[in-house]
Amino acid sequence: MHTIAFVGPSGTGKSHRAGLVARENGADAIVDDGLLISGNRVLAGVSAKTAPTRLASVRQALFVDRSAAAEISRAIRNNKINRVMILGTSDAMVKKIAEALSLPEIEKIIRIEDIASPEEMAEAQKIRKDEGKHVIPVPEFEIKKDFSGYFMHPMRLFQKSLGDSSDYIEDKTIVRPTFSYMGEYTISDNVIISSARHEAMKEKSVWRINSVNVRSTSHGAHLDVGLVLRYGVNIPSACAAVQRRIRDGVERYTSINVRRVHIYVKGLYYDK
Repeated sequence: MHTIAFVGPSGTGKSHRAGLVARENGADAIVDDGLLISGNRVLAGVSAKTAPTRLASVRQALFVDRSAAAEISRAIRNNKINRVMILGTSDAMVKKIAEALSLPEIEKIIRIEDIASPEEMAEAQKIRKDEGKHVIPVPEFEIKKDFSGYFMHPMRLFQKSLGDSSDYIEDKTIVRPTFSYMGEYTISDNVIISSARHEAMKEKSVWRINSVNVRSTSHGAHLDVGLVLRYGVNIPSACAAVQRRIRDGVERYTSINVRRVHIYVKGLYYDK
């Protein structure tokens, strides 16, 4: 078992480059902000970006909670990880994380200054400060269940290895945590209801929306939609299309996760 680290100031692009740096240094897993990541999968942990405050986020990233540290350590053993790369803002931070996870002493520290130019780091910090955007180096579906009401969109990059001429694909997700520099924001249920109604009525099979009810949970919104369909449509297919339309539209307009859309067909309209 070997341990290396990738160190740089907050917001300079470590998570953005983590996959490539890990690959170039033979690491088969990454520890970043409370998560154990291998390839495009989260093996264990909960992202520190889900924490309600900046202090809670730091504690989560440092694995102050022993049960969280034990979960990561167990996943490293169970997945037979040979070399893990820890991301952190300082040498002291990555050493604390290694100790919390009972990992071997860090053999090598790679610095962001060796990977990114001053201009690239300055641009990354500007985006972090001005737009509150953070990168998690895994696909959207891997972390979506842990986020609710946060700015989020996927990003797929084709990156060229530094050591050879091969290309590889790396998926990332951009999020806006509640502890962002831009502060918190809330979205009224009326906005979600209006968006759901608007999207549902785009389907030709729908004649009328009777009701839309929203229930917010820690992981996203649950919607119950009562409607009247046009006579003659295939009801299961029509309902599935409305579900997809509402889910995609509400998530696009609000960035809130739609965890469930239940459709209740209240009647059929016959147009003479």
